[in-house]
Amino acid sequence: MAKSVTAHELRDQSVEDLVSKLKEAKEELFNLRFQAATGQLDNHSRLRTVKREISRIYTVMREHELGIAPLSGESAQESKEAAE
Repeated sequence: MAKSVTAHELRDQSVEDLVSKLKEAKEELFNLRFQAATGQLDNHSRLRTVKREISRIYTVMREHELGIAPLSGESAQESKEAAE
């Protein structure tokens, strides 16, 4: 079982890493929903945790898109220049 990540940890990663984490989280959510539907899911709280992780990833990606928070290797000035 994977440990959930914080937004601060996500901000330290590149866009490619975020996209791959998002894909993994969506696959895990699909599998968890499938297990829940068939009655095989033991830990129902994991559904909520994975949903929140997906939301965190989307939030960090949107912050980067808007230039609010730079991703790894970027300074705040570079983000502002890219947004303009």
